[in-house]
Parts: sequence; C-alpha cells; structure tokens
Amino acid sequence: MIGDRWGVTDSEVSRSYPCDEFVVSPELRAWRAVCVRAPADAVWPWVAQVRLAPYSYDWIDNLGRRSPRRLVGLPEPQVGETFSTAGGRKLGRIVSVDPGTQLTGTIMGAFMSYVLVPQEQDRTRLLLKVVMRTTRLAALGLSVGDLIMARRQLLNLKHLAERHQHQGEVAD
Repeated sequence: MIGDRWGVTDSEVSRSYPCDEFVVSPELRAWRAVCVRAPADAVWPWVAQVRLAPYSYDWIDNLGRRSPRRLVGLPEPQVGETFSTAGGRKLGRIVSVDPGTQLTGTIMGAFMSYVLVPQEQDRTRLLLKVVMRTTRLAALGLSVGDLIMARRQLLNLKHLAERHQHQGEVAD
C-alpha cells in the first residue's frame, strides 16, 4: 500500500508489535522508524511525553500550540491513562506499556505501538507501527496522512532526544 513504510527494514516490518494483539486482520498496517543517536533511556522520556502533545506539525494537530521542548518529569505511563493530547483535548488511551521499551495506545479506532530497540554505540531504533480495521480506500488515505504526520513526529522526538542527550536540557 502507498505510504505504508518509512525508514523501516524488512525485519522491522516482519517483527511483532504490541498493537498487533488488539486488531485482528487490520486493513491499515503502517510502519515508521528512525535511528536516534542516544540510548533508549534518553529516548523513552520523549516517547512517554506524547501524552502531553503530538510532536508533529503543531500548527495542524495541536491548534498552533507548540509541543513541549523540555522534559517535564512525567510519571511512567499507565494502562488506561490518556494516550495523547492535541489542541488541549485529551485523546485515546494507553492499552499497553513496558516502560523504557514500548508504549501502545489507541485513538479513533487506530492502535499504535512505539517500540525502542537499543543498538550499539548508544543508538536506538525508534519504531512505530499503526494498525486499524477500516475500508481499503480509507486505509490508503490514512496511510498517506499518517506518513506525513508520523514522520514529522518521529523526527521531532529524535532531534529532541539527541539534543537533550548531547547538550543537556533544551530551552523552549
């Protein structure tokens, strides 16, 4: 399907993700990934902070409010809590979490898993998989739209984690 992969390897596509447990026979399956030049324990707090903001194109999905550029020291996410916030509205819920390893949530019928895979030399692969039961036509549109937004989100999380790791706390 158009837009179903960005930045992922074949082995990352073929692996299982926690979101796979929540949707049987999804029509939409999309994978995204970035390599972050920071260890997983420096990336995790930024992934966990998606509970506060989308970290994508703030002018589109956060009503122009800037996603935080500082870590705010949130407690570890818990199943049942709000998954994200956009435009001041709480969205979705967390359905699975393994702190430091993966965060899985659901928003509007889609389930998504952020998975951190430690690599050599203090690098981390940040993987994202999105699954959803929908029509084939809707899946195509959602896949392309998600590609644009999720790509920006992962790149923002990557840059924030790298800057925080290598330069200390980032100013707003």
